[in-house]
Amino acid sequence: MDLSGLRHRTPVAVTDAAREAAVLAPLLRRDDEPHLLFTKRADHLGEHPGQMSFPGGGREPSDADLRATALREANEEIGLRPEETEIHGALDDITTVTDYAVRPFVATVPDREYVPDESEVAEVVVLPVAALTDLANYESERRDHPEYGDHRVHFFRVDGYTVWGATGRMLVQLLELTTDWTMPPQVDRVVDPDADFPV
Repeated sequence: MDLSGLRHRTPVAVTDAAREAAVLAPLLRRDDEPHLLFTKRADHLGEHPGQMSFPGGGREPSDADLRATALREANEEIGLRPEETEIHGALDDITTVTDYAVRPFVATVPDREYVPDESEVAEVVVLPVAALTDLANYESERRDHPEYGDHRVHFFRVDGYTVWGATGRMLVQLLELTTDWTMPPQVDRVVDPDADFPV
């Protein structure tokens, strides 16, 4: 992965959402290969229970900026200390169905054991980038939602886990900016707005 282009990149900001949030996309090397760390959200959470996500959450008044939000939340959720985190840059803001504007920060972190905060995180999951960029593990669908309009939903299926939703959108941009992976131009299927998600 080439992270050099992230350092001088200005992310596209979303300024009209009701709330701000930030996440950290943590990269680590395991067996000399790049991996990404995800959290599996606890099943009892009110928003996106059980989904794969990057560590992060809503901005608090005490946070100096969104970078501080991402670092604080990663520390609270998995025990990642700010001083062992090297942030390389940010991806574009994305909006969520819960009316958050989320800023994803990309960072390298040590390959060590991370302890999830069980009140928020069910599991810490580390997935190889080589598997995430394997097109055999990717599919997408298009929906014409009455409120959110025409949009593409991405699904990355690796080691029994599925990364999709907002995190899937972040992952698409991260992989396109830092690897040779390119999102296929065609979707695998077009579905009705109220069709069940294949996860």
